[in-house]
Amino acid sequence: MYRPGGKLMIWLILFTSVTYVIYTLKIVSTSRACQYLTFSETILQQRPQKKATTTASAAEAVAGEHEATDLNHVVFGIAASSKLWKKRKEYIKIWYKPKKMRGYVWLDKEVTDAGDQENLPPIRISGDTSSFPYANKKGSRSAIRLSRIVSETLKHLDSDSRESVRWFVMGDDDTVFVTDNLIRVLRKYDHGQMYYIGSLSESHLQNIFFSYGMAYGGGGFAISYPLAVALSKIQDRCIQRYPALYGSDDRIQACMAELGVPLTKEQGFHQVRIFQTRTLQLFLNGCLYWLITSRFALER
Repeated sequence: MYRPGGKLMIWLILFTSVTYVIYTLKIVSTSRACQYLTFSETILQQRPQKKATTTASAAEAVAGEHEATDLNHVVFGIAASSKLWKKRKEYIKIWYKPKKMRGYVWLDKEVTDAGDQENLPPIRISGDTSSFPYANKKGSRSAIRLSRIVSETLKHLDSDSRESVRWFVMGDDDTVFVTDNLIRVLRKYDHGQMYYIGSLSESHLQNIFFSYGMAYGGGGFAISYPLAVALSKIQDRCIQRYPALYGSDDRIQACMAELGVPLTKEQGFHQVRIFQTRTLQLFLNGCLYWLITSRFALER
């Protein structure tokens, strides 16, 4: 029996076969040897060549980053009070070198007797803290003011000054810094990371009452620049959350805890708290001052 579509099917098969043969012959006649590239050659062809964009200023900045930490990279923040300034400023004169160091003394109010300023850091008045709650019956509201000194020092610096700052070093007006030792300690750490460096009190009772993870400001402590920036952004809100804390040191520790930065302990930051009568305290302070000034005079 004859099928009408059979003839059409035969022509379709013939056309497909001829097309396949012609296509195959064309490929064979025009084929070339393949050019194989190694992986590295392929990447080099695909990757655009980078242009040298390092300018002289950028090179200087890189060189500055690798420069060893020195006194010009440190800013001191000294906690002081107008009531004791006349006596306590003598301690600062022992170690502070105006031509080699940067720093500020933070007072609660202006003082009438501000003589000898050429041998001391510039005086600044702390900001108003009356809006912050304080609920510790045994402490003093001045703790809030003192805890904000690092943040206030940072905000006080202009943009040019900030570029060279690596560390903020906090101390009291009766703290004596041996700056050569201080720099030797700071050089051990990467100033580009968040560091909170200090030490405990020599008093076991003080450490139990407050914390074994807190830097005591009487012995001084250091905060790296990135941490100071982070602290300044959250500190006022942080202080609001801890009105029952006693002093400035535990307020700073509380904010460090919120930032997730633990204390890095360096025993060179000595905090000494002596329990004695007022008369004995004055006598010991006088002896200490005499020893320090005598040694300072001999070294000069």
